[in-house]
Amino acid sequence: MAIDRQLLEVISSIDNFDDLNCFFEDIFTPAELEDISLRWKLLKDLHNGLTQRKIAEKYGISLCKITRGSKILKNKNSVVLKVLNS
Repeated sequence: MAIDRQLLEVISSIDNFDDLNCFFEDIFTPAELEDISLRWKLLKDLHNGLTQRKIAEKYGISLCKITRGSKILKNKNSVVLKVLNS
């Protein structure tokens, strides 16, 4: 499923950090926000060289969740990788 283009345009148009935070809190459930934040944290940890096992221990999550992040970072065309490298 692709993300709605209008939603992406709205998100990219919000230039105030507090407004963006409130927008996310309005449209996402606390669990969804937690999942997104966790995904970002584990991607940063992988990028910084933490092992998958250490990350699993750190956040109390399965290796399967971390493996997906590892695959993202192995893709040389990944925007996530470009962002983390900048």
